[in-house]
Amino acid sequence: MPTSALHPFHRIDQLIRWRARPRPDRAPRPRRARAARLAASATALLALGALGACTGAPAAKGPATATGSGHPAAVTVRSCGAATAVSTPPKRLVTLNEGATEVALALGLQTRMAGTAYLDDTIPARWKAAYDSVPVLSKEYPTKEKLLAAHPDFLYASYASAFTGKVAGTRAELDAEHIPSYLSPFGCADSKQVPAASFAAVWGELTDVAKVFGVTARATAIEQQQKKTLAGLAAQGAGRGLNVLWYDSDTKTPFVGAGHGGPQLILDAVGAHNVFGSLPGGWQSVSWEKVAAANPDAIVLADAGWDTAKSKIAYLEHDPVLSRLTAVRKRAFVVVPFSESTPGVLLADGAAQVSAGLAKLHPAS
Repeated sequence: MPTSALHPFHRIDQLIRWRARPRPDRAPRPRRARAARLAASATALLALGALGACTGAPAAKGPATATGSGHPAAVTVRSCGAATAVSTPPKRLVTLNEGATEVALALGLQTRMAGTAYLDDTIPARWKAAYDSVPVLSKEYPTKEKLLAAHPDFLYASYASAFTGKVAGTRAELDAEHIPSYLSPFGCADSKQVPAASFAAVWGELTDVAKVFGVTARATAIEQQQKKTLAGLAAQGAGRGLNVLWYDSDTKTPFVGAGHGGPQLILDAVGAHNVFGSLPGGWQSVSWEKVAAANPDAIVLADAGWDTAKSKIAYLEHDPVLSRLTAVRKRAFVVVPFSESTPGVLLADGAAQVSAGLAKLHPAS
């Protein structure tokens, strides 16, 4: 069974920051920590869009260009306290995490990509051909030498661990080398700069990247389509009346979805109750005793290469206490790719996946 020591570098980096923070009881583990709980329910947010059944991002029609949506003489966007400025749309983008790669592919930027790195699970089938057309620089993070050998004119990462001396260098150092960069607001090293988790914040990042590459119309289309998807899921309410555990990783002290991150947004979107939704942060480590006391109706399991859903199910089913949980006895499991559980362009897909899984497990709910 994998342990937290085998998790990607960004998980370790953020765990270190989490342990350094003051904890009145057990403070949030800010691998994907959020500044505050979503101020309104997902249903209220989803009312911004019309009902529909589409999922994910629309397929890009041909190579991305700066025409159509236009690109002014200079574009400046901000993230994590740093400004990113470009005078023309970049032509040699390198993405350093799966989340960043998926945003680029969703926007149809594959013809302007000089490389990618670091997958957590797998690229969705609709982008597989586009992804296969881009050089993979490294299974995890590339060395700076290998990164620079790709001659990037723009770097985009989902986690602050990409912009360290061991990888690309700091963003200030990259600026000095005339290589602009963008870090997802959800990956800021300073938790105070991380926005509250919301679909609006996800779309804000998408729009920032689209502005840099002059394809804002594509970001708008993705946002509109996802609003329709989410509104449809809210109307369906597949999770209504169900108590759900979101099991992310680890066995010694399970890492679960708390009240202020991707899991909570998804469970809100489908109308389910998160058994650990009262906990702060996006994710928390809890005890198995608390899991047993919650006795969830269903369990959502994140599936990642470094901690598979299959291994977590095996652990639950072979533990003498946990195997007696209602959800385990009924095999009420819903599996979601890790990449669809974090705030990003695939979060709406994660909501659709959970909705379909809960509807299949509890058709009368």
